[in-house]
Amino acid sequence: MLELYIPVFVMIALGVFFGIVNILVAEYIGPRRANKEKNSTYESGMEPLRTARERFSVKFYMVAMLFILFDIEIIFMYPWAVQVRQLGAVGFIAMVLFMVLLLAGYVYIIKKGALSWE
Repeated sequence: MLELYIPVFVMIALGVFFGIVNILVAEYIGPRRANKEKNSTYESGMEPLRTARERFSVKFYMVAMLFILFDIEIIFMYPWAVQVRQLGAVGFIAMVLFMVLLLAGYVYIIKKGALSWE
């Protein structure tokens, strides 16, 4: 039974080996042109205006959590889309119900004003 996983282990080993080799090659061959601008806090040229310990608004976290929540549904929809023909009418009705519940949640957060910035 374990011999069935040998290709998987070989691919993992090759991936790790390739990653390590690329890191080492970039370390030894890559350019080293350090200057004042590259060593500054922001390489983009923007000077920091405030401290890094600044508190964020609760709205920022709400939008982030809602993005993650609605993004995760795609993870559930993709396998369904792949197997939609094999699932038949029961699978289709289940996904329509799932999408209706998501739409109801979306309408709720819109009505609560969770996505409106003031």
